[in-house]
Amino acid sequence: MKHHAYAQTPPLGWNSWDCYGASVTEEEVRGNADYMAEHLKAHGWEYVVVDIQWYEPGAYSSRYRPFVPLEMDEYSRLMPATNRFPSAEGGGGFRELADYVHGLGLKFGIHIMRGIPRQAVHADTKILGTDVTARQIAHPNSICPWNTDMYGVDPAQEGAQAYYDSLFELYAQWGVDYVKVDDIADSRLYGYHEGEVELIRRAIDGCGRDMVLSLSPGPAHVDRAEHLIGHANLWRMTDDYWDHWFLLRGMFERCEAWAPHVGPGHFPDCDMLPLGRIGIRSVDGGDEDRLTRFTRDEQVTMMTLWSLFRSPLMFGGELRSNDEWTLSLLTNDEVLAVSRDGHEPRPLPRRAGDPDSVRIWTSRRPDGGLNVGLFNLGDEPAEIALALGEIASAPDARVRDLWARQSEAAPEGMLRAQLPPHGSRLFAVSAAE
Repeated sequence: MKHHAYAQTPPLGWNSWDCYGASVTEEEVRGNADYMAEHLKAHGWEYVVVDIQWYEPGAYSSRYRPFVPLEMDEYSRLMPATNRFPSAEGGGGFRELADYVHGLGLKFGIHIMRGIPRQAVHADTKILGTDVTARQIAHPNSICPWNTDMYGVDPAQEGAQAYYDSLFELYAQWGVDYVKVDDIADSRLYGYHEGEVELIRRAIDGCGRDMVLSLSPGPAHVDRAEHLIGHANLWRMTDDYWDHWFLLRGMFERCEAWAPHVGPGHFPDCDMLPLGRIGIRSVDGGDEDRLTRFTRDEQVTMMTLWSLFRSPLMFGGELRSNDEWTLSLLTNDEVLAVSRDGHEPRPLPRRAGDPDSVRIWTSRRPDGGLNVGLFNLGDEPAEIALALGEIASAPDARVRDLWARQSEAAPEGMLRAQLPPHGSRLFAVSAAE
């Protein structure tokens, strides 16, 4: 499928939601892009994504203001709020900001909501290139339960495709490389919006620019996997994910269900990494302006699972506030290679005698070896012992601890790890030379 070529490996980037909610500014986007270019680009990080409501002049946090005026052009298309994105003045949209990001050697992304703006429908504004108006293609009973900005689009109506075509033609003019579409992978009211997904796929295919398509929020349903693979690059398999241990523990079950559907160009998405300084103006995760609640062991466990499973890695914190520890999580090239080059992520079947807190995951390495993750999901320390023969490796295989970046012995063909509560280890197991 053509669109799979746009993201052969899981995207790595920054998204503004966890730290700025709906209120990020151009200065903040540029600042985080500068940091990525200086500290992360050499390690494969490349996407800078402006999340929701960049078109809302009065946005101040992740609390949405209902039924407020939005910036919009004459053709029913939302435009950046110029008080927050000054370079958009004069109708240029995100072109100048995207050029700045591209000039750093990075890629630029935006968030949009499915559908057409309510204010366009109420004003009955035009659809570019047609005699159709917003009211004629709107589906007023198809609404988002948590945001009032949009009505759904009725795919059966003449002009529906033309509307989405006009959106993505505009985004192509701006230089957008990545689009995250919300309220579409699973609406709390209406389920999966298959028809609008197909409109969007056709619009991207016809816009003349390669764009990665990410669908939110979740949980997307596994019985829709083939349609998702056929139309998108990424899709959320969870609702908004924050820095709570119970959410991280629950992600193991979600990953088990979706593992068979991971492949080049199509990646189930565990959601953003709530690491570093988050909640600056985003209140969904708890107290404002704070550091992640995850312990260091939990942070390593999350990065290990996301990398083995090959989830997209989208950092949610304010990059410029990173300490050395947080930066080290993002710049371990041996761990990032597991995300980039691994394939066929799988959980090992539960073994007799293991407590329920033990999880073991593997993925295949390009050299024919295996990446092996050992996880202790319990609240007490635990030892995990794994015979290398259980994972079809020779007993004299070479073992390397990828977080520590050092080789280890495996006496008698056994891989052993003493793990703290909520802790993990990540190994590369390769045939002996």
